Amino acid sequence: MIKKAASLKQQIIDIIALHGPISVAEYMNLCLSDPHSGYYMTQEPFGKSGDFITAPEISQLFGEMIGIWCFTQWKMLEKTLAKSIPVTLCEIGPGRGTLMKDILRVLQQLAPEASQSLDIIMIETSPRLQEIQKQTLENSGFSIKWQNSFNSLDDKPLILVANELFDALPIRQFVKAKGHYQERMIGLNEQNELIFVSGSAG
Repeated sequence: MIKKAASLKQQIIDIIALHGPISVAEYMNLCLSDPHSGYYMTQEPFGKSGDFITAPEISQLFGEMIGIWCFTQWKMLEKTLAKSIPVTLCEIGPGRGTLMKDILRVLQQLAPEASQSLDIIMIETSPRLQEIQKQTLENSGFSIKWQNSFNSLDDKPLILVANELFDALPIRQFVKAKGHYQERMIGLNEQNELIFVSGSAG
């Protein structure tokens, strides 16, 4: 008999029961990025059928404006360094790839040589979203690489793009109590339900 996998909530409860309270950041990371149940790993968050919509999905004008900015920054880098050098254009949390598609279209129009001079890197932790992005960008005319971590980027000049990203990153929270800051943690009550608890002083 195959044992059914525990729900993500139960997994979190088990982790806390075994190791003690976890930070809000750890909790968010599990909820967003768990390989089997994480929100970005299993859900379709974008568009009319999703939970939210971002500017690139509403109008290509937004991406085109960012594309012009990327072109300007790239040319400024070349001028500052007084030579043509490899430059990385990177997007973190690329959604469905719509923003980068608009950016690359502008770069192709303003500087056809960009496809040979820029390294395009997409930082995406979700294999499901990576596949959607690859479909969106398959006819972009650029060679694009996908990586799971920002830390794996090469050490060279970088143009970085991120839209609607930082509000979705796991964060630590601190609350002030009796004149001291303490980290807000996720723990369990007597009924084994998830609750906020105070952690160590910050």
